[in-house]
Amino acid sequence: MLELYVDGASAGNPGKSGIGIYIKGEGHQLKFSERIEPTNNHSAEFQALLRGLEEAAKLTTGIVSARSDSQIVVMAVEKEFVKNEAHKPILAQILTIATTFDFFFIKWIPDVENRAADALAREAIHRKD
Repeated sequence: MLELYVDGASAGNPGKSGIGIYIKGEGHQLKFSERIEPTNNHSAEFQALLRGLEEAAKLTTGIVSARSDSQIVVMAVEKEFVKNEAHKPILAQILTIATTFDFFFIKWIPDVENRAADALAREAIHRKD
């Protein structure tokens, strides 16, 4: 089983933005810290999950347990619905990738349990590229 921790961060609304992805399990321990186009925090959270799933799909078709501190993202995936038109295409991509795994779970976790992904997202914002 892969454990996928994701977080998005934005310094403004919109502002400099980044995503953090931490994957562990099945002999892997991977970290990704990427700048993304300036956006708001919610959009960054959706993009983080999408990128995390893309990376997880390179590693397994088995069990993936995703964890996010974004209640909006977790509820959108669980309900397979989001009101915000800007998030609908990203949610569709997330759901498509999720179906490629034998089992896919997503769980909301508090910020304190998502420190690794949060640090990676913040690192991306402050990186001088």
